[in-house]
Amino acid sequence: MMRQTVYIREEQVKELLTLPEAIEAVESAFKDKAEGHAIMPPKLIIPLPGGDFRAMPTYLPRQKVAGVKVVNSHPNNREKGLPTVMATLVMIEPETGFPLAVIEATYLTAIRTAAAGALGTKTLANPNPHRLAILGAGTQGRFQLLSHKLVLPNLEQVCVWSLDEDLAWQMKRELEPQLEVEIKVCPDPETAVKEANVVVTTTPSRKPLVRNDWVSNGTHFTCIGADAPGKQELDPEILQRARIFLDDMAQGMESGEVNVPLHKGLLKPEQIAGEIGEVLTGKKEGRRSDGEITVFSSTGLAIQDVACGAVILKKLGVL
Repeated sequence: MMRQTVYIREEQVKELLTLPEAIEAVESAFKDKAEGHAIMPPKLIIPLPGGDFRAMPTYLPRQKVAGVKVVNSHPNNREKGLPTVMATLVMIEPETGFPLAVIEATYLTAIRTAAAGALGTKTLANPNPHRLAILGAGTQGRFQLLSHKLVLPNLEQVCVWSLDEDLAWQMKRELEPQLEVEIKVCPDPETAVKEANVVVTTTPSRKPLVRNDWVSNGTHFTCIGADAPGKQELDPEILQRARIFLDDMAQGMESGEVNVPLHKGLLKPEQIAGEIGEVLTGKKEGRRSDGEITVFSSTGLAIQDVACGAVILKKLGVL
C-alpha cells in the first residue's frame, strides 16, 4: 500500500501546537545544536521584488526527523491584504527521504520565533523584570508579548511603540484584558525603552531605532527584526557595551542584529560571547552581573521549525 504525505492546514497547527509546547521544543532544539546533534546550513536568502524568500533545511538526529521550510519576508504585504511572513514546512523521514507532511507554517513560524525570543529573555535577563518594551506591534510584536508573559511572571507593564500607532492601540485593546497586564502605547521608541528592564525589537528597520544614551545598565535586549543582511535596530554603541549571544554564529553574523556593525568594523567577532544554546547547556556563562547589558539576536533557525513540526506530527501519530 502506498504511503501518503499528510497535509496539515493552519487551523490544525493552531490546535495542535501551544506556545508552552513551542518554547519547550525550541529549547530542546537549541540544546541539541549546542551539543552537536543538529545538521543545519545557514539559511539561503533569495532577494525578490519587495522582499525575499528563504530556504531553511535541517536534520535533528536525536528527534529522528528532518525538514525544510520555505518562508518569505515582504514588509509591505499588509497593504495587499497578505501577511508579511508566510511559510510552508516539509517534514521528511530521515531513513527514506519520504515526505511525511506538508505543513502550512505561517502560524508555526510566528509561534516558534516568539518561543525563541522568550527563551533568550528568560536565559539572559536579570531575574523578575517588571517592565517590558516592545518595538513593533505587528504579528511578531504580539506573539513576543504572549510568549514573554509566560516566562516573566512578575510583569507589570508593557510599553509598546509602533510606526503604525493604530496597530499599537489595537494590541492594547485586544491583549490587555487577556493578559491582565498594563499595556502603554508610547509616542516614540525612547519613551518605550527608557523605563524598561527588557526590550524586544520586532521591526524591519535598516537603521538603529534605539540610541545608546537611552539604555540603562542591566537592560536585556531580545532582537528579532534584524533577520537579513542590512537590517539593524540597535545603536552599535549599545552592542559595544553588551554581552551578546546569537542563535547561530554563522547565520547570526551575516543576517542578525550584529551584521551591519560587524561589516562596518564597529564590532569585532570576538566581542560575541557565543550561542544561546551554549548558555542553556551550561557550556558558557550567560549574564555575569546585574549591571551587565545583555543581547540575544534571533535570526530564526530551521531546527526551531522542525522541532515544532515534530510536536504536531507526534500528536497526529505520524512520528
